[in-house]
Amino acid sequence: MIRAAEIRVIADDGEQLGVMTPEAAIARAEEAGLDLVEVSPAARPPVCRIMDYGRYKYEQKKKANKSKGHAASLKEVKLRPRTDQHDLDFKLKNARRFLMEGDKVKVTVMYRGREMVHRDIGRKQLDRVVELIGQIAAVENPPRMEGRFLSMIVAPNREAIERERKAEKKAAQAEAEAEVAPAEAEVAPAAAAPDEGA
Repeated sequence: MIRAAEIRVIADDGEQLGVMTPEAAIARAEEAGLDLVEVSPAARPPVCRIMDYGRYKYEQKKKANKSKGHAASLKEVKLRPRTDQHDLDFKLKNARRFLMEGDKVKVTVMYRGREMVHRDIGRKQLDRVVELIGQIAAVENPPRMEGRFLSMIVAPNREAIERERKAEKKAAQAEAEAEVAPAEAEVAPAAAAPDEGA
């Protein structure tokens, strides 16, 4: 609700309509099928604009979402010193997915009990991780002990990820073309086969 006795009004196309009473401005807005929105209440007299308020709010929300983009977050993958190859592959598949989405990944090796004596096994595990995902990631923080946890942080390598995506796209296209070719080959002989009843 506009409480000022007089307001400066701007039309939806940006034209200055001058100073008028709120009632006259509301009548003008209704005539155009739009809303009267107070855009600068601190000005003397307050400034109001005739606009489609719903559309304005939608565009503001869209602009805010666009500016946010994808904020990189830190995901974690936990291993044990004796994690076997299958489990390691499964966990690294998740780490790969996180990196492809632009997130950083903290790879942690958890020690229990007497495993602390064999810290070198955990370091070898982290070296293996770097070897397996190294092409799309760069080590941001090298392995470091924090109590019973040995952890490192890897960040996505943007150029390598782009190359990987392009390669995946080409492979998918080649696979789709390979599926289409045999189907066409099956249709062609059937059409060319002579009629046995003749």
